[in-house]
Amino acid sequence: MPSKDNASDASHSTRQSPRSSLLGRRLTQLLLWALGLVAAGLVVLLMVVAVAMVMAYPNLPDISDLADYKPKLPLRVYTADGQLMGEFGEERRNLTPIKDIPQVLKDAILAIEDNRFYQHGGVDYVGILRAGVANIGRMKSQGASTITMQVARNVYLSSEKTYTRKIYEILLTYKLEHMLSKDQILEIYMNQIFLGNRAYGFASAAETYFGKPLKEITIAEAAMLAGLPKAPSSYNPISNPKRARSRQLHIIERMEENGYITAQQAAQAKAEPLRLRSSADRKTLHAEYVAETVRQMVFAQYGQETYTRGLNVYTTIQSQEQAAAYRALRQGLMDFERRQIYRGPEQFIDLPSDPKKIDEAIDDALDDHPDNGDVMAAVVLEASLKKVVAIRQNGEQLTITGEGLKPVQSGLADKAPSAKQIRRGAVIRVVQMPKGGWEITQLPEVEGALVAITPQSGAIRALVGGFDFAKNKFNHVTQAWRQPGSSFKPFIYSAALEKGFTPSTIVNDAPLFFDGGVTGGQPWEPKNYDGSFDGPMSLRKGLAKSKNMVSIRVLQSVGARNAQEWITRFGFDADKHPPYLTMALGAGSVTVMQMATGYSVFANGGYRVQPHLINRIADYKDRILVDTPAPSHPEEAQRTIPARNAYLMTSLLQEVTRSGTAARAQATLQRPDVYGKTGTTNDAMDAWFAGYQPNLAAVVWIGYDTPRKLGDRETGGGLSLPVWIKFMETALRGLPVSEPAVAEGLVNIGGEWIYDEFARGGGIHSLGTPSESNKAPENLPPAEERSRILDLFKN
Repeated sequence: MPSKDNASDASHSTRQSPRSSLLGRRLTQLLLWALGLVAAGLVVLLMVVAVAMVMAYPNLPDISDLADYKPKLPLRVYTADGQLMGEFGEERRNLTPIKDIPQVLKDAILAIEDNRFYQHGGVDYVGILRAGVANIGRMKSQGASTITMQVARNVYLSSEKTYTRKIYEILLTYKLEHMLSKDQILEIYMNQIFLGNRAYGFASAAETYFGKPLKEITIAEAAMLAGLPKAPSSYNPISNPKRARSRQLHIIERMEENGYITAQQAAQAKAEPLRLRSSADRKTLHAEYVAETVRQMVFAQYGQETYTRGLNVYTTIQSQEQAAAYRALRQGLMDFERRQIYRGPEQFIDLPSDPKKIDEAIDDALDDHPDNGDVMAAVVLEASLKKVVAIRQNGEQLTITGEGLKPVQSGLADKAPSAKQIRRGAVIRVVQMPKGGWEITQLPEVEGALVAITPQSGAIRALVGGFDFAKNKFNHVTQAWRQPGSSFKPFIYSAALEKGFTPSTIVNDAPLFFDGGVTGGQPWEPKNYDGSFDGPMSLRKGLAKSKNMVSIRVLQSVGARNAQEWITRFGFDADKHPPYLTMALGAGSVTVMQMATGYSVFANGGYRVQPHLINRIADYKDRILVDTPAPSHPEEAQRTIPARNAYLMTSLLQEVTRSGTAARAQATLQRPDVYGKTGTTNDAMDAWFAGYQPNLAAVVWIGYDTPRKLGDRETGGGLSLPVWIKFMETALRGLPVSEPAVAEGLVNIGGEWIYDEFARGGGIHSLGTPSESNKAPENLPPAEERSRILDLFKN
């Protein structure tokens, strides 16, 4: 029998069960009501979202153009041998098809951005739910973006994080997934996304950060690049190396976890040292003046599309010759600068006594004085007559002594003016000397130009329009009108050959004087460069020694107006060369390009060719849009002077480089097939050398933008000729000697070739008599013009 106590418990339990049952039913009802409300809320939410999507869908952008994806692609300018010279456009991008993207990069991207990319339908619902829960109560949404969603956002939507934009993003994602294949979507993503440092797409980023093609990147490099899309600035390996390294390691681990790489590969990738591309590593071909010229030409044809449609322009420039021209001109200008008075440091800064703050002060100062190629900026830490210690922006400390201080001795003297004194805190320029060590220098104020063209076609093979494009964008090859001085004399001599002169014609190098009664103004007494007169001499010697009296007498005989008409055959403008006797001494105006074109006429046997820069223009798929290759040989219709005239002028100009004012040319280059003429204008304001080898014509000019004296001893032979020789040493290397064949219509008499009709009589055998000084010269300039050019032009 049950005990009393047990009976009591049972009775108590029986009495409580109806109450507990009622409570349970009520709880169940409340739970069902709650679930019903949640379900109803979800239904309402889904209906609202559905209505919003239905309303939003018609407003979605048309994405049909993505089937033929054409991002903004910059204009790129290349040399004839395929080296990049310049790039113009807001976005630096190399469009790369999906088949050319290395698998290791695809794996890295998928591992960190969207591992289920090839499985899901474009939207990761779990990720969106997780992001929605995390953002309950917030006005902005974040997280859970798949690659397709990022494409929708990057191509069509803004970067704001709102629910409205998220709805548009999801709708666009479905639309993209319906229209495009997964590979097409991934290709757009990998070409479109911004990755910092003006790089758009991973191909451009590989070049920007590692200086290599995309196909050559390693696992470690791929992981570093894959970390950029999330935050290009925060994970930039150049500006934020620690954060970039942390994300790179995380991505390598994700690649291993997802089976893209093995544990051994992961360990090797983590241990691999990365070599980032610095500005010093960039092997830039300095052709900024060429690239800018091409940009202007292309823009004139294509307008604003120039910067977005991915045009690739292939020029006639030869990269090796362009590099040689750049080096030669810069060296010539820097050599000239070493002979100038030191103008003083570029700036003075106060260096703090706290060592921790010095680096910041130096960085701030040198940011305003960037390196100019091999002419680098530094801040002086200590200075004395025998030693200067300076520091560059990269932290390299330089000690300069001996020869390296010679150009700036005036700035180291105790009595040097404060503005010119080199002392602690001075911002100076330094260059490395050829034999080692450093030298203090200064950026040159003088300018220069060099252009080289193929005489037979006009193809421009090298063009340097100034010392530095960033410093001065004025193109001195095409834009500067300067007086050519004696480098213009060959065109006058060419006219003389048609009037009966021969290389052996004797011309008197004797004084000429025209008094006021003859000139109608001030007396005119032209001089030779050295002030001496050598008497009767052959036309050949007169040109070789650049005798001004000989040139003036030749022009008197030819006639200034006849000569003015003749020079137009070489491409010169008649109105830039008034028909006065001063034309014999190069008192007109020319451009460097005109001089190269003019000398090409002698080099190619008498044909006038047009300078030619662009060979072809192609689109981003390398489809040819413009194809204008330079002709290999000129046509007979282009003949502008007789072949025999060109041959005799080449013979005369060979004498200049053999025994005349440019004798250094043949002596240094050790070849006879170089021809040319020096030129130095009044008061040495312009220094020229124009010359050629039968396959290459090149012209060098040096002078100040605002004409002023280069120096009492500065001449074309001393300034421009060395630059020309330095360039030709590279340009003619390996090229066999090539001297022109004797042209038809010439006969050899006494060792000189002359026109056959003049050999039979009628030629001019001598010119100039003692009484000639009393004769009025033909076509003297007006009085006001003569007053400007009385002191005539030199060698």
